[in-house]
Amino acid sequence: MPTAKLHALTILGALDEARSELVGKAVVLTAGKAGTVENVWLEELHGLRISIRGHGGKWPVSTIKFTQTG
Repeated sequence: MPTAKLHALTILGALDEARSELVGKAVVLTAGKAGTVENVWLEELHGLRISIRGHGGKWPVSTIKFTQTG
């Protein structure tokens, strides 16, 4: 398998894993917003971004301060 294809599959696999870990979980962001994660995106310039139900916009996944456990 070509190296570029292997890297792409690795990235897509990590994105899928992040989606399954975060979508539907309650989170609190460092900016004080809280809610349930609706979706996770991979953006070219910003990396992983999340949307929170009830709050317009997308935030970097790195701003998650607390995530629902269990």
